[in-house]
Amino acid sequence: MDSAIILKSLGEAGAYAAVGFAAMGSAIGTGLAGCSAVGAWKKCYAQNKPAPFLLLIYAGAPFTQIIYGMILLFFIKAAVATTPERWPLYLVVGITGGIAMGCSAWFQGKAAAGACDSFAETNKGFVNNIIVVGIIETVAIFAMIFSLLIL
Repeated sequence: MDSAIILKSLGEAGAYAAVGFAAMGSAIGTGLAGCSAVGAWKKCYAQNKPAPFLLLIYAGAPFTQIIYGMILLFFIKAAVATTPERWPLYLVVGITGGIAMGCSAWFQGKAAAGACDSFAETNKGFVNNIIVVGIIETVAIFAMIFSLLIL
């Protein structure tokens, strides 16, 4: 097998790791928040209270990290096309950046799950809850930006 193809493949593995790990975190985070939203709606229905539609915002918040992973994928693939010999860097950046974004999504989902329960119960604190969810989102944005700067 041609060594150029091997180098390119190893570098691209980092690109796919970035989106893969980010996607795993998004799946976990949206799953956690989504389950909590459904449970919160059930409580509202059982108490004959209106079920807040705004819980969908919490449930969907962890989804954005997969977009950041995709952006990192595109940048790594572009870098691999020009300098494939730097494949160790691309692999490390893809893996660590993807894991950082995935962890952000995971814990954002946990915070959003708590926000679903809180808001459905009290119908108060939406802005406070969304700020916390946004702070956790910032970790993923910083992970993406720092990864891009390293490239």
